[in-house]
Formats: sequence, C-alpha cells, structure tokens
Amino acid sequence: MRLNKYISESGLCSRREADEWIARGRITINGRRAELGSQVDDGDEVRVDKRVVGMRKKRRIYICLNKPVGITCTTERHVAGNIIDFVRHTERIFPIGRLDKDSEGLILLTNDGDAVNGVLRSENNHEKEYIVIVDKPISDAFLTTLSSGVTILGERTKACKVRRVDKFTFCIILTQGLNRQIRRMCELFGYEVRRLQRIRIMNIRLGRLRSGHWRNLTEKELSDILTTRGNLKSSLHTHQRKHDDDTRLTPRKRSQHSPAHRRWHG
Repeated sequence: MRLNKYISESGLCSRREADEWIARGRITINGRRAELGSQVDDGDEVRVDKRVVGMRKKRRIYICLNKPVGITCTTERHVAGNIIDFVRHTERIFPIGRLDKDSEGLILLTNDGDAVNGVLRSENNHEKEYIVIVDKPISDAFLTTLSSGVTILGERTKACKVRRVDKFTFCIILTQGLNRQIRRMCELFGYEVRRLQRIRIMNIRLGRLRSGHWRNLTEKELSDILTTRGNLKSSLHTHQRKHDDDTRLTPRKRSQHSPAHRRWHG
C-alpha cells in the first residue's frame, strides 16, 4: 500500500498532510527515512516522529444521498456548500462521480474507493436514470434524436434510452457522464432544463428518500455492486492475460499481429 494512504487510513491525517510529513522527514519505514511515493508491505514498521503507526481496520461506509440543488460534489472543504460538510458523516468519505450543483437527486458516497469507484466509472457502461423537466413542449423528433446520440464537446454521445413522461418532462437513461451532458444535449435543440433529478444508479433507486437526507445502502444493493466489481476484475484479468500472450509471441509473429493489436486498443 502507498505510504500516504497507509497513514491516512490509520486516522492520523489526510493523504495530503501525510505527504507533507513525509517530505519533512517525520516518517520512517523500518528505521529508514521514507520518501514520497514509498510503499508499505506486510510486516513493515511505520513510525511518525518515532511513534509506531498501525493501520486501523476501517469500517466500510456506503451511503446514498438525495442531493439538493446548490450542493457541490467536492471534498474541498473551503468550497461553500461542499457535499462533505453537508452530509457531516463521522467517517472520512467522498462522493463517487458527480452531480452538477444545479442538479439534484441520487449520489453515492463511500470511504472504500478501491471496492466501488472502478465499478461506477462511466466507461463501464452502468446505467444512470434521470427525470428532466424542460421549458417548452417536447417533440417526438427531439426524443428520437437524443436516443440515437448527438455531438457535444466534440464527442458523439452514446445511444441511450429516452421516453416521454408528460408534455414538458422526459426520462433518460445514460451509460456515460460527459460534463453537463443532459443540459448540453437539450441546449442543442433550444430547450432549457428547468429541473434535473437523478433517480437511479445501477440497481440503487432514489425511492422515497427525502431531499437532503441520506441512508446506508442495503445488503442487496451493496451485494449487487460488489458482484459487478468481481465480474469486472475477472474481465480485466482475461484482457491482461490476452495482452501477455500477445507480447510473448516471437518477433516475426508479433509484427504480423501488430496492426490488429493496435486497432483493438483503439
């Protein structure tokens, strides 16, 4: 484990503060002065100012919040209205992903980034569902075009699921998370978003959770997320094994395969 993370998880300070302590020579590993980027292995003795530091067993936190409009999804405590001060959890937690300050609804927070963060990255195609209210009547052509993808920020959005709710409201399910994606998609067609609420992330639904309130994930919700993580790790292991097999080819065979190999990596 990286040294600054080890110290942070002992409860003494943040990772940033740990880096400052390391730079000032306050920390040793097995009696030797540590350096920035040092790793801690099982059995290593870490000391801060000659006092032994042991990493405490961390209680894993997984919560979902119904974020109100005006709260910013940042861990920077100097930012007014930051999500950490708003939640006021007893443990050090951070949000997974983002939800715009002007948007509301479901967002997850945890202290277990290794277990969850990779699962919910946009490139892993996990569904996020939103209810959107706009300023004028919705046309069929608008919904059809949204679902097939449009170009924003120089990038084509992925095909998505869209359905009409009423004259001014639609539901959209995305598997990516470009900056202010839904608002930008609407602006292309002259629509202004009046309200944007996220109601689902994967299997986790907002349900009746009141605005500004949070709850712990249920065992079923957490189990589904961690199962997905296990499947993802298995897939990455298979990908790495294929890559290792390719690199073990003889030079002649590798050159024959290299064009396809480059295309495969995109």
